[in-house]
Amino acid sequence: MKTMKKIASIALATIMVMSMMTGCGNTAADADNSAAAESSVAVDAAATFKIGGIGPITGGAAVYGQAVMNAAELAIAEINAAGGVNGVMFEMNFQDDEHDAEKSVNAYNVVKDWGAQMILGSVTSAPCIAVGQKSFEDNMFQITPSGTAVDCIQYDNAFRLCFSDPNQGAASAKYIGENALAEKVAVIYDSSNAYSSGIYESFAAEAVNYDFEIVAAEAFTEDNNTDFSVQLQKAKDAEADLVFLPIYCKEAAPLLTQADGMGYAPKFFSCDGMDGILSMEGFDAALAEGVMLLTPFAADATDDMTVAFVAAYQEKYGDIPNQFAADSYDTVYAFKAAIEKAGVTPDMSVSDICDALKAAMLEISIDGLTGNGITWTADGEPNKEPKAVIIENGAYKAM
Repeated sequence: MKTMKKIASIALATIMVMSMMTGCGNTAADADNSAAAESSVAVDAAATFKIGGIGPITGGAAVYGQAVMNAAELAIAEINAAGGVNGVMFEMNFQDDEHDAEKSVNAYNVVKDWGAQMILGSVTSAPCIAVGQKSFEDNMFQITPSGTAVDCIQYDNAFRLCFSDPNQGAASAKYIGENALAEKVAVIYDSSNAYSSGIYESFAAEAVNYDFEIVAAEAFTEDNNTDFSVQLQKAKDAEADLVFLPIYCKEAAPLLTQADGMGYAPKFFSCDGMDGILSMEGFDAALAEGVMLLTPFAADATDDMTVAFVAAYQEKYGDIPNQFAADSYDTVYAFKAAIEKAGVTPDMSVSDICDALKAAMLEISIDGLTGNGITWTADGEPNKEPKAVIIENGAYKAM
C-alpha cells in the first residue's frame, strides 16, 4: 500500500515538545487574523525536542485543529511536569493552516525555520498530504493524529494515529450490517474531498457483504456544500431508513437542519468527521440527537485514563474533548515512546532523528485514550479497535 515508503530507510522519526502550558496562546500572523495563527510554548532548557504542529485553528475546520492543539498542549505539559523525555523537555510551535493545502505548506516552512525536529499534523487530509511531501523531502518524522486519506502517510517518514478512510468506510458498513441498523441506506458525500469520497468508496465496496441495500448515493462538492435539499429528497424518495454521512460537521450541521425542516428523520450514521458537531457555533445540538458515529474515543467512558483526561481538558479549555483531541493526546505519547525506544537526543540532526524514530515506531506499543496496546505497521497504520457512539441528550454515549 505504501510503496513510496520503501525508498527511504526504515528507522524512526522525531518527536517534539512543548513546555508547561503557561504562556500558551494563539497569535494571528496578520492583523486581520486571515493568516496563520500560532500557538507557541517555550521552555528554559538549553536543548529541547521541538514539535511543529500544523492544523486549522481558524475557518470552517477549526473545531478539529483547536482540539488537536489543545490536547497536544495538555499532553506536553504533563510530560514536561513529570521530567520530560529522558530528562529533555518538549516544546511546540503550532501553526494555523486554515484547512488549506498551500497554507499548510507555508505553516510547515514556518515551523521548519523555527527548528522543528518532528511534525504533529496536519490535522485534515489534503493539507496533510501536502505537508507529507515536504517532510519526506527533509526526512523529518511526522505523525498525523487525524489525517485519514491513504496518501497522508504514503512515505516512510509518516505515521498516523487515526484510522484511514478505507478502514472507516469498511468498518462503518460492517457495523451497520452486523447490527442490522438498516435495510435501505442512502449516502451523501463530498465528491471533491479525499476524506469523504475515500470513505464512501470503501463503504460501498464492503456493503455488498451485508444485508442492506444502498438505494441512493448523492454527491455534493465544496462549491455547493450548504444546500442539501436535493440529496435529502432523493434519499427520502428512495425510502432510506438510514443515511450514511462520511462528511465533516461543517456540512453535517446544515444538512441535519434541512432534514429536520423537511420532516425527514431517518437514522444518521457517520465517521470521525462528525465528531465535534455538538460544539459547532450556531448549531442546535438537539438536531444531532440519535446520530451515530464510529470513533475510537468516547468521553463518557469510565476508565481512569479517560476520566482524568476529560477532567483536565474541561478544566483548562472549558469544553468536552472530542476524538480529535484524544488522537492528538495519544500522538504526543507516541512521540515520547518512540524517542525513549530509539534513544535519540535533541542534538541529533532532523534526518538522524527521523531514521531512528521510524524504526522505533515498529517496536513500541502504547496504552492510550483511543486504544490499549496500539502498535504500528511499516505502512504507518495503527492497530486498534473502533468503537461506536450515539449522541444522546447532547453528549456522546458509547453504544
